Amino acid sequence: MYIIYGIKNCNTMKKAFTWLDDHHITYQFHNYKTDGLSAELLDTFLQLVDWQSLLNTRGTTWRKLDESVRAQVDNEQAAKQIMLANPSILKRPLLIDDKLALLGFSNELYSQFISQSK
Repeated sequence: MYIIYGIKNCNTMKKAFTWLDDHHITYQFHNYKTDGLSAELLDTFLQLVDWQSLLNTRGTTWRKLDESVRAQVDNEQAAKQIMLANPSILKRPLLIDDKLALLGFSNELYSQFISQSK
């Protein structure tokens, strides 16, 4: 069973949902805003994806942080603190199937990922 992590109103998430639905892929959605982000769940992510990839430094949440706060995010521990305090700062979608993870969305990436995980 696939689990897709993110926030509902994200345009990239909507594209991923549409792709999964169109390809009749069963998935569970974990919404950071309603379901939360625990330290344990974040640790699971960081076993599959490096913190530099998971931290979205292009988004609005990152840009809204004070420059002094952003400057301190130079290691995994600092990144974890920011991500736990601001779950919408995580790059999305994050699609996980058992021990495989895919960050971001494109038709090609999803096709490859689903093929590999079967």
